[in-house]
Amino acid sequence: MEDFGHIIGHAVEHTFADTLYLIPFLFVTYLAMEWLEHKTGSKTQEAVRRAGAAGPAVGALVGVVPQCGFSAVSATLWAGRVITLGTLFAVFLSTSDEMLPIFLAEQVPLPTILKILGVKLMIGMVMGFLIDAVMRIARRDNDPLRIHELCEQDSCRCEEDCAECGENPGKVYEHFEDEACAHTHDHSHDHAFGWKIILKSALAHTVQVTAFILVITLALNLAIEGIGEDALGDFLVANESASVFLAGLVGLVPNCAASVVIAQLYLDGVLGAGAMLAGLLVGAGVGLLVLARSNRHAGQNMVIVCALYATGVFWGLLVNVFGIAF
Repeated sequence: MEDFGHIIGHAVEHTFADTLYLIPFLFVTYLAMEWLEHKTGSKTQEAVRRAGAAGPAVGALVGVVPQCGFSAVSATLWAGRVITLGTLFAVFLSTSDEMLPIFLAEQVPLPTILKILGVKLMIGMVMGFLIDAVMRIARRDNDPLRIHELCEQDSCRCEEDCAECGENPGKVYEHFEDEACAHTHDHSHDHAFGWKIILKSALAHTVQVTAFILVITLALNLAIEGIGEDALGDFLVANESASVFLAGLVGLVPNCAASVVIAQLYLDGVLGAGAMLAGLLVGAGVGLLVLARSNRHAGQNMVIVCALYATGVFWGLLVNVFGIAF
C-alpha cells in the first residue's frame, strides 16, 4: 500500500510539473489567435498567412528550445490554420523536450550537443519546407482560418453578442476589412469585440486544454510509474536490429519520460546514434496531445502521426547506413 501511495504521489508531482509550465504558452497563443480572429481584417490575416512561408525555418529554431511548450503552441496554431503544416512538422521534429537537460546534467561535450541539435534543426527545416512545397503543388495550402472551429469545440461563446456570427461563426472574419477597401464591402453587421471578450475566450480555451493535458498526462505518468522507465528501456534494447523502429514508437509517447529514456540509453551506449535520432525526432512531447485535443479531424491527426514516425525512422536508418556518429 505504501508503494502504491508513493507511485501515485510521484505521478501527481510529475503531472503538475509537466503541465503547469504550459499554461503561459497556451494562454498567450490563444490570446493571439482571438485577437487575430476578432481584431483584424481579411487583408491582415492573409498577410500573416503569407508570412508563414518562412514558418519551417522559424519553427525549427524555436523547437530546439528545451521542453515541449512550443510544440504545444504549434499544434494549437495549426489547428486554427494560422501556420502551415510544414511549420508544424518543423517544430515537432526539432523539439528536444528533456534531451538537452539530460545531456547537460551528464556533462556531454558541447560539440556533441550542438551537432545533435543542429541535425534535428536541419531535418526540421528540410522536411518542413518539403511538406509545404508538396502541399502547394497539391493545392492544399489555402485552407481558411479555423479559429472559430476551436471556439465552437470549447463553447467559449465569443460571438454571443452577434446573432449573425452565432449562426455562422465563419462570418467573424468578414467584420474587419481594411479601410482601403471599405467602399467595396458591406459593413452592415460590423462590430467591435472588446478585450474583455477576447481575454475571456482565451482563458476558456486555456483552462479546457490544460485540463485535458492534465488528465491524460496523469494517466500516462501512472502507467509509466507502474511499469517503470526500465521497462521502456528493455523494450528498446530487446531487438538491436529493430531499435530504430522501436525508438520511434517510444518517441510517440506524449510524455517527457520518452525523451529521458532515449537520451539516457544513448549516453549509456545501449542505443546507437540512429535509434537515438529516430526517437528524438518523433518525440514531440505534449504537442501530440494538444493536436488531438485541438484538431478534431482524427484522420488528419493519424496521417500526421504516421508521417512523423516515418520521418524519424527514415533519418534514423540513414544515420545507421552511413555510420554517422555524434
